[in-house]
Amino acid sequence: MRHAKRGGKLSRTSAHRTAMLRNMVTSLLDHERIETTDAKAKELRRIADRMITLGKRGDLHARRQALSVIRSRETTAKLFDVLAERFRERPGGYTRVLKTRRRPGDAAPMSIVELVEAMEPPAPAKKGSKKKATKKKASKKAADSSE
Repeated sequence: MRHAKRGGKLSRTSAHRTAMLRNMVTSLLDHERIETTDAKAKELRRIADRMITLGKRGDLHARRQALSVIRSRETTAKLFDVLAERFRERPGGYTRVLKTRRRPGDAAPMSIVELVEAMEPPAPAKKGSKKKATKKKASKKAADSSE
């Protein structure tokens, strides 16, 4: 019987599954968005949410617990500084799983796992002001040459 057995096996040994999920959570927290299969995405969501909760706690024990899962010290620092502040007021549900497509090789259902409150992209530079400036310069040069 499978009473109180959480998580899928993902057709891997326990060591392989643990290593894979640790790598995936490190990549997710580093890049804030990754693409993977549906089954892996559902398992990854549990671990990633737990890591962000540890980041919000912020004490030494939480940092050591996070370092035991996350493979990069830089990513752990980002978790405790940047991501913890971003999700400070949010009570849970830090990740989103979006089903996207079927993988061409084996038709596996694919998903995108991303952090809910993604960093806002930088505002695009106004391109119209450059064109106007170049037109003004061109018309000014034309006016100068005609005189």
